Amino acid sequence: MDRYSFLNALHSGHIEVFYEKYLKAPDTIEPSWRAFFQGFDFAQENYHGKVFESDVSLSKAAPYSEGDKAIILEKLLKEFKVLDLIHAYRTRGHLFTRTNPVCERRRYEPTLDLKHFGLSEADFDTIFDAGKVIGLEPSSLRCILEHLQAVYCDSIGIEYMHIQESKKVEWIQQWIRVDSNHPKLSIEEKRHLLWKLNEAVTFENFLHTKFVGQKRFSLEGNESLLPALDELTEYAVERYQVEDFVVGMAHRGRLNILSNLFEKTYAQIFSEFDGKEYEEAIFAGDVKYHLGSTTVKKTRRGKQIKMNLVPNPSHLETVDAIVEGIARAKIDIHYQGDHGRVLPILIHGDAAVAAQGIVYEVIQMSTLEGYKIGGTIHIVVNNQVGFTTNYLDARSSIYCTDVAKTLLLPVLHINADDVEAVIHAIRFAVDFRMHYHQDVFIDLLGYRKYGHNEGDEPRFTQPSLYKAISQHLNPRDIYKKKLEKEGVIGPKFVEEIEAKYMRSLDKGYEEAKTIEWSRLDPFMPDEWEGFSVVRCDKVLKEVDTHFPIDRLREIGQVLTSLPAGKKFYRKTEKLLEQRAEMMQRKNALDWGMAELLAYSTLLDEGYHVRLSGEDVERGTFSHRHTVIKSEDEEEFILLNHLREGQGKMYIYNSLLSEYGVLGFDYGYAMASPHTLTLWEAQFGDFSNGGQIIIDQYLSAAEDKWKIQNGLVMLLPHGYEGQGAEHSSARIERYLQLCAGYNMFVANCTTPANFYHLLRRQMKFTFRKPLIVFTPKSLLRHPRCVSPLEALAEGSFQELIDDIYVDSKKVNRLVFCSGKIYYELFEKKESLGDEGTALIRIEQLYPLRKTSIEDLLERYPKRDRLLWVQEEPENMGAWPYILKCFRDLPWELIAPKESATTATGSYQHFVKTQAEIIQRAFQS
Repeated sequence: MDRYSFLNALHSGHIEVFYEKYLKAPDTIEPSWRAFFQGFDFAQENYHGKVFESDVSLSKAAPYSEGDKAIILEKLLKEFKVLDLIHAYRTRGHLFTRTNPVCERRRYEPTLDLKHFGLSEADFDTIFDAGKVIGLEPSSLRCILEHLQAVYCDSIGIEYMHIQESKKVEWIQQWIRVDSNHPKLSIEEKRHLLWKLNEAVTFENFLHTKFVGQKRFSLEGNESLLPALDELTEYAVERYQVEDFVVGMAHRGRLNILSNLFEKTYAQIFSEFDGKEYEEAIFAGDVKYHLGSTTVKKTRRGKQIKMNLVPNPSHLETVDAIVEGIARAKIDIHYQGDHGRVLPILIHGDAAVAAQGIVYEVIQMSTLEGYKIGGTIHIVVNNQVGFTTNYLDARSSIYCTDVAKTLLLPVLHINADDVEAVIHAIRFAVDFRMHYHQDVFIDLLGYRKYGHNEGDEPRFTQPSLYKAISQHLNPRDIYKKKLEKEGVIGPKFVEEIEAKYMRSLDKGYEEAKTIEWSRLDPFMPDEWEGFSVVRCDKVLKEVDTHFPIDRLREIGQVLTSLPAGKKFYRKTEKLLEQRAEMMQRKNALDWGMAELLAYSTLLDEGYHVRLSGEDVERGTFSHRHTVIKSEDEEEFILLNHLREGQGKMYIYNSLLSEYGVLGFDYGYAMASPHTLTLWEAQFGDFSNGGQIIIDQYLSAAEDKWKIQNGLVMLLPHGYEGQGAEHSSARIERYLQLCAGYNMFVANCTTPANFYHLLRRQMKFTFRKPLIVFTPKSLLRHPRCVSPLEALAEGSFQELIDDIYVDSKKVNRLVFCSGKIYYELFEKKESLGDEGTALIRIEQLYPLRKTSIEDLLERYPKRDRLLWVQEEPENMGAWPYILKCFRDLPWELIAPKESATTATGSYQHFVKTQAEIIQRAFQS
C-alpha cells in the first residue's frame, strides 16, 4: 500500500489530538503516525519570515509559538482534506464517470464537489504533499484534481477499494496511475483498432441488408467488443505466452465474433441464414447463433494459438460453467497444471450476469482446489436493457457486475464508444489475471441498436432510450473522427477499408449460394482424434472389460494398506481391515470396494479419473473413503500409488452446488475424453438443481452440435422412507430425454455390474453420457456383494435373468430394476415360490429389446407378466417400459400415481412398500 494509505479513512477532526501528542512526545505515538508527521515537507510554506530547510523534520523545527502551531495545524488539516478527496475518488469516482454513451448517468449524493471536503477553488494553486499518495510530486490542488478526474472519472470507472488485500490494492493503484489511466497507442495500433471496428460495423450492416427480418442478435452498439477480444488474445500471447483460449458467450454478437475473430468463413455463415438441411441427417443441428467453433490461427506477430468458442443454448449463462471445466481439463491434462497457458473468457449480458445464479456459483468455484483455473476474464456486453426490461427492473444492485464483489474482484466500467479506453481496460484485465490468478470483470457499457432480435420493436418499451440511440454515431465513426483530428488517418481511409472488407463479404455471399448443405464442424477435434461418432445400435456392441485377477489382488493390497508411520482414526483402520478381508478371505466385495477397483484398474491402464460433487471424497453414505485422513489431517489418496506412470485420480468435494459443478464437470469431460469424469449428486433428487445442464447439454449436445461427452452422473436412488427429497432421482425424466442412442441409463444391482459399467465407459471407441442410479441401502446389504472372479472375468450385463429357477416351472415373470429386486427376492425366498422368476433390467437405455424377447421364450408356461417398481405409477421406468413393449400384457405393481415422489411418513412408506411386495406374489 502507498505510504499514507492508513490515513484515508481518518476524520480530520482527530488530527489535532495526534499532532499535539507528536509535538510534545514524538516517541509516544504510533510509528506510522510519527513517520507521517516527520515526512511532510513544508519548505514551500513561508510564514513569520521563516523558511524550513527541506531536510529538516518537524520534530527538529522547535520550539514553535502558538501562532506557528496554528498555521502548521491549518496546513496539516488541509492536507487531510485533500487525502479525503483522494479517498473519495478512489472509492466513489466510478459513480461520476463518462461511461454511458447514450444516457445521462443516475445522480449520486454526495458528489465529488470540493465543497464536500472543505476545499474550494481558492485552494487550486496551493501545493499539497498529499499528491505523493497518487504518485505525484507535491502538487497543486488543480493538478491533483486533473489527475484524479483522468484516472477515475473519464471513460473508465474502476471499483477496487472493496478489496481487502493491501498489496493487491497497491498494485492496482500503481497500474492505473501510469499515464493517468489512459493508453499510449502507436499509429499502427490505432489504425488496427479502426480496422476491427470497421469489420464489426460493416458485417452487421451487411447482414441487416442481405437478410432482412432474420434473427441475428447483432453486436451493434457494442462493436468495440471485437477489437477488445482481438487485443486480449494478442496481448496475452505476446506478454504472457498464452496458447489456448476458451470463450463462452451468449448469442448477442456471436456471428460477428465467429467471423471476425474465429475466422469462420463468411460463406458458411451466410449459408446458415438460408436454413439449409444438414449433410448428416442423423443430427438435428442448431440455430446459427448457438454454434461453437475451434480455430487454430496466427496472431498478428505470427504466433500460433488455439481458440475455442463453446456452443451455448439460449439459457444465457449456462455456458459459463462449461467453459471453466474445459479450461481446467486442458490445464490438468494438456498443460500439466500450468494455468498460465490457458485463458478462459466469459462474455455476459448485463441482465443475465446480474440475475442468473450460475454466475455466482462459478465465481464461488474460482479459487477452490478442484475447480480453480487461474482466473477468468469476464466481459459484460451491457445493453442497458434485457429483452424489454429496463435495468431498474432487472436488478437491485447499482451495477450488473456487483456479483463480482462477493469475491472481492476488481471491476472496470467502460464507455464502449471509447475504443482506446476499452483496449486499456483489456490490458489491465490480462495483467491482473496473470499476476494474481483471479477473475476480473469488465463492464462494457454500450447499447442495443435494434430490438432483442432485430424483428422486435424496442420503442414500445424504451421510447426515450431508442430516440437517443437512433441519433447516435456508431463507435467506428466516432473513432474515425478522433483519428482524423489527430492526423492519424486521412478522409478516405475508412472508405477504402470498408470497400476492401465489403469485397470479402460479397465474395462470401456469392460462395454461400453454391453450398448445398449446412455442416457441423467438429469442436476441439484434436482432443477427440480417434473417437468415432455412433448414432445407431452399434452402441450395444459388447465391450471387453476383463482385467487380470492377479493384478486385481495386487491393487487390492495397495487399497487396503495405510501409509506407515502415520496415526489414523481407529474406524479408518477398521474400514481398511474389512476391505482386506473382503478381498483375501470372504471373496465378497461390496459396492464401495468394487467402485474403487473400477477406478484403480482404469488408472492402472493409464486413464485418468475425476470425481467431484458434494462430499464425494468420503461419500455421502460413508462407503467410498477415497481420501483418507490421518489424525493430523494429512490426506492420502491410495489410488494414486498403484504404480509408476499410472493415470491420476482427481477427487474433490465440491461447494454446495449442482448447477455450476455439474456444468463444470460436463465441460471437463468435453475436453478430456481419456478421463473418466464423474459427478455425484448427494442424493439423486438433487440433480434437478442442474436440470438445465442435463436438458441443454448432457442429453442434446451430440444431436445439436455433434459434440460427444462421456460424463458419468451417479445418482443415489431408492425408496427407504426418507421422504420426498431423498428417494427418487427421477428415472422417468432421464428416460424421457433418451433418443437416438444419445446416452446410457443404468440401474445396477450388483457391485460387479457397476464395476464393468464404469470400465465399459472408457473402453468404448465413442463417448456417451452415462446416468447411473446408484444404491443407498445396498451399499451394505449382505446380499449385494460380488466375488473377485466376477470383476476379473465378467462383463456388464444389461439384463440379469433369474438363475435360481427352473424355467419350465415358472408361470409368473416379474420384471424390475434396482434395489427393489432384493426385497422381492427375500419375499420369494420366504414363500418358497418356484413359479416366479425375478428379472432385472440393469440398462434401461438403450434397451436391447431382442434380449428381452429371447428371454421370454425361455419361459414357455408364463401366463403373467408383471412390472414392479417402488416409484409411483406415473414415475419411474414404467411409462418408458410401457412405451417400448406396448404389445405385451403387462400388469403394473406400483404405488398409485402421485404429485410427489414419496411420502414423508415412515410408517406409510413401510406399509406401501410391503403392499407392493405382497401384490407381486398374489395369485
